[in-house]
Amino acid sequence: MSQTASLIRREDPAPGVARIVLARPAKRNAQSPEMLYELDREFVRAASDERVRAILLEADGPDFSAGHDLVAGFYVPGEPVATTGGHRMEGLVEGHYGFECETYYGLSRRWRDIPVPTIAVAQGRSIAAALMLLWPMDIIIASADATFSDPVADFGVNGVEYFSHVWELGHRRAKEILFTGDALTADEAHRLGMVNHVLPDHGEARSFALSMAQRIAERHPFGNRLAKESINRSLDAQGQSVAMESALALHNLGHAAVAARTGALVDARGVAATATRGAKAGSPG
Repeated sequence: MSQTASLIRREDPAPGVARIVLARPAKRNAQSPEMLYELDREFVRAASDERVRAILLEADGPDFSAGHDLVAGFYVPGEPVATTGGHRMEGLVEGHYGFECETYYGLSRRWRDIPVPTIAVAQGRSIAAALMLLWPMDIIIASADATFSDPVADFGVNGVEYFSHVWELGHRRAKEILFTGDALTADEAHRLGMVNHVLPDHGEARSFALSMAQRIAERHPFGNRLAKESINRSLDAQGQSVAMESALALHNLGHAAVAARTGALVDARGVAATATRGAKAGSPG
């Protein structure tokens, strides 16, 4: 085991398997920009290691992730991952658009296309941007207590930046969770096809995921890579990438509209209302 940063932990639990762990349980693994870039570095390191043939994404604590850390701010601590201009923070709306293209959507999209099979394990709450860590993974294993929500329409935007809702949930269920902010249970997510397997508790989910990763690691790595690329290209042929990029533009239109009215990127009333609802439900906030 090695630890390269306080927010992310890397483990090697079995031959051919890398485990990357969100290690900010006191904050319910809320995602600061630093955390996302540390996560990206670990994904790159694992994908670049010829010995690694499967990657697990897990999280410490009772919840997988509370989403974006709104207190941590929005900036890019390093070189851009693409030529999106995200490192040029000129103007509230323009700079934030570049940041989201690069750091939110850009990293999630890059993780979707990692040339190694990936498995996520979700427990407790996965709120908003947590979906942007889970959905790019190839397989999702959940414990029975897991819930999944995207309540950010109340902030004045359409949903999280990696807008894959229609492919993950179907268009009618996607509309319902976005319009209401309600959470999906693990069993509901499994019935919809978003989750592959549901296990009774987090420990069993982790063990099941590791066993699956070990089986994957024993198979032909290039065959698995080609199978993954074929499926991802099929999604793109259905219009997934174009649709997500269009949704990202609408997301930032929402930010611009809120900024024009209030001078802030998100509607504070919606943030407060979501926090209040979450507190009543036992959410990490």
